[in-house]
Amino acid sequence: MIWLGIETSNAPLSVAIVKDGQVLAEIVQNIKQTHSVTVMPTIEELLKKANIRSEEIDAIAVAEGPGSYTGLRIGVTIAKTLAWTLKIPVVGVSSLKVLAANGELFNGIICPLFDARRQNVYAAAYKGLQLEKIIEEHHGSIDELLLRLDQTKEPILFVGLDVENFKDKIIEQLGDRAYFANSSYHLPRASKLIALAEDQPMPTIEDVHIFVPKYHRIAQAEAEWIKEQKKGKQ
Repeated sequence: MIWLGIETSNAPLSVAIVKDGQVLAEIVQNIKQTHSVTVMPTIEELLKKANIRSEEIDAIAVAEGPGSYTGLRIGVTIAKTLAWTLKIPVVGVSSLKVLAANGELFNGIICPLFDARRQNVYAAAYKGLQLEKIIEEHHGSIDELLLRLDQTKEPILFVGLDVENFKDKIIEQLGDRAYFANSSYHLPRASKLIALAEDQPMPTIEDVHIFVPKYHRIAQAEAEWIKEQKKGKQ
């Protein structure tokens, strides 16, 4: 079975092609380029390198969120368009779980997080090779997250490019129970995305139409619109 994996949920980009559990080609990059410009050329490059025709792809795995609204929309839109054209299914995987998979060998709790601004984060917590969910994927304050992690009394590995933004606060709350992944582990890998997708039930081709990103909160513009609507009704 041949999988195409697409991860554009935040600034880094990763695309991979996996055949029967073996990674044929993968690109992971963290450069300031718009995903709408880079994703399709990257997919085409990988297909060429792997000597795979698009018609041979059996399924597409895509990061479904949380993360950047723009990044998620680009990745999901491309995945859905390709899937519908090729008549193949799309499998969505949590962006946080994909990142947590980089630390699956850690003997403790793995906490991936993305900066959601204003001292808020998108975060979750997992444990073990099976990435058992300890804290659900959510949007909330970094202080609340650290309190919940502190209550576990276990060592905690933090993963993600945005961890650096909260490193002082993490150490202050958790002390020597806080561990930080090496820089290469802060980047999501589309091959990990595919491995996680393979463990999920395979959706139907028709499910492509109803597949949507999981943002875990509404956009700021939408929140402001709702606020203005409420004011108008007062």
